Amino acid sequence: MKIKGFWASSLLVLGALGFTGYMQAQSSGTGRVTVLNPAIASKMAKRAPLSPRLTTLEGKTLYLVDINWGGPDAAYSVYEEMQAWFAKEIPSLKIVVKRKKGAYSQDDPELWKEIAKNGNAAMVGISG
Repeated sequence: MKIKGFWASSLLVLGALGFTGYMQAQSSGTGRVTVLNPAIASKMAKRAPLSPRLTTLEGKTLYLVDINWGGPDAAYSVYEEMQAWFAKEIPSLKIVVKRKKGAYSQDDPELWKEIAKNGNAAMVGISG
């Protein structure tokens, strides 16, 4: 049982370090492996409270937002399928499908303002 635990731990360590880095460290002859400390050095960001949940989607407006991860051709049709499903299941729900401007890591303040003004809820994510 101890041997199995040893090998499982060894594989986890190799996976965490990256096998290539492990092999380079072993072949350098120093006998040392450098790893990053996963501890957070700075303070956590101030947390904002979550928005209250809607009791129903009936008569509401839901934004489906593609964050543009993977580019403009990365399975945008997933949102169209979701829109079709909602139209069938909750006909009074208005669906607005939007693609965020810029790369997935860039902010889109105009879109967030539009959602805050016109929407009741939003599903934001990737469709790839």
